[in-house]
Amino acid sequence: MKLVGKGQPLTRAGLRKALAILGLGPNDAAYIWTIVEVETAGLTQGFGFRVDRRPQILFERHVFRKFTDGRFDAVAPDISGPAGGYGLLSEQYGKLERALMLCAKAKLGTESALKSASWGMGQVMGFNYSAAGYQSPLRMVQAMVRTEDAQLASMAGFLKANGLAEKLLRKDWPGFARMYNGPSYWQNHYDVKLAEQYQRFASASLPNLEMRGAQVALLYLGYAPGKIDGIIGPRTRTAIKNFRIAAGLPVAEDLDGPTYQNLCRKAGIRP
Repeated sequence: MKLVGKGQPLTRAGLRKALAILGLGPNDAAYIWTIVEVETAGLTQGFGFRVDRRPQILFERHVFRKFTDGRFDAVAPDISGPAGGYGLLSEQYGKLERALMLCAKAKLGTESALKSASWGMGQVMGFNYSAAGYQSPLRMVQAMVRTEDAQLASMAGFLKANGLAEKLLRKDWPGFARMYNGPSYWQNHYDVKLAEQYQRFASASLPNLEMRGAQVALLYLGYAPGKIDGIIGPRTRTAIKNFRIAAGLPVAEDLDGPTYQNLCRKAGIRP
């Protein structure tokens, strides 16, 4: 199964669509960025894709056990068993691939495996495909592979379908965290993190999408820009400088128009 695409970063159109799904306006983007910041905190570079352009995932072995009636517990306890045992982020696709292989051998199709992972920048579980707006887990995953726009729209659809948009607008952070992250949300202080991040985004400037896109391009091209956050910090400045030198552009640490266009072209992403 092809799970790698161009890894397109979030666009303004994608952000507007997610806000519209939630019934929010352009001035309400702080709510979206709050969830994205908290949900991508444990992901590589805080971005919906890995450096190899596959969507970020986390494989849930207890979910796989549920959808396969525990038939693989004995032969693959690391991917079919009780909750926990997640392992490293680098191990997640290996687990998914083994789950897909086991299902194929047992003639179960792909759904049980795809349902058992959380996908993209919102970490939407595959079994929530309908709430996310898709007819099947495969359709959802195929969209997640293409763009962060689709990843964010899936997250917004899930929030809307499950009554979480209302809790978000009321700033009911414990209620939101309980429904989105489960009853043990308090152990990881999800409610506190949400409240802190909302305050941060509501009182300061939001991520710059062009800068964020440039950071994505730098990441794909191997220039190590640091976190994909739309903010030009020291690591991003160094990465831009190194790219400009390699591209034969005037030496500088700032992102100007020609550098941005050049970055997007070389990385194969939309400017």
